[in-house]
Amino acid sequence: MEKYTVTGVRFKDAGKIYYFNPEQLELTEGAPVIVETVRGVEFGWVVVPPKIVSGDEVVLPLKRVVRVAQKEDLEKLKENQERAREALGICADKIEKHGLSMRLVDAEYTFDNSKVIFYFTADGRIDFRNLVKDLASVFKTRIELRQIGVRDEAKMLGGLGNCGRPLCCSTFLNEFEPVSIRMAKDQSLSLNPTKISGVCGRLMCCLRFESEHYQRARKCLPSVGSTMDTAKGPGRVVEVNVLKGQVRVQLHEDGTLIDLPVNCQGGDQDNG
Repeated sequence: MEKYTVTGVRFKDAGKIYYFNPEQLELTEGAPVIVETVRGVEFGWVVVPPKIVSGDEVVLPLKRVVRVAQKEDLEKLKENQERAREALGICADKIEKHGLSMRLVDAEYTFDNSKVIFYFTADGRIDFRNLVKDLASVFKTRIELRQIGVRDEAKMLGGLGNCGRPLCCSTFLNEFEPVSIRMAKDQSLSLNPTKISGVCGRLMCCLRFESEHYQRARKCLPSVGSTMDTAKGPGRVVEVNVLKGQVRVQLHEDGTLIDLPVNCQGGDQDNG
């Protein structure tokens, strides 16, 4: 299979990583770059230095890295961000004027100023054709209104999760993956929606990326109801604590409950 030299570029914090052709440029992690994209020239940051990958890992044709960003590019980026904040306020006023049931989340200028993109959430489809015409007459450029989901909204706005830490989606998760109630069950969590839902109202993303640890750990931990030999005699496993790597055993002889650590390093445990 054919090989390609690529560099990974990200356009937003915790955003998806896209591959580009680095040409002959010497690019290091963290370097600001100007790249060609399907929507024009854009500003991004190198997160994966040039490396060789197989053809099944890239989407052809590869767009190229135009150049390492210069001082004037950084100044233009800052200017675009300031203009986007102003555009956000103007758009919010226009939405109110047109009486549309939509929640404005963010605004963004493309690097070459060829388009202004407004991100919003809504319960259903919105007829915003008149709004677009109104905005185009104000900004004198192409306007795009992009409806996003509540998870994307949380990723853009950020915030604190139930754990008290910054949201995973806005700090390090590149993409959203499916999360199921089964994952909460496997982790012995309360199935109360308020306990296992994030600020977006959907199941917490951490249920997904912590699920693999629980699956591996449960392979070597005894299951609830199994028999286990202890120093005080045989007993029945009544509780499994995956995080602590221990089980609670009720002795057959007198019903006493004891907590025992389980060493998983020696391989899978016999569940009796």
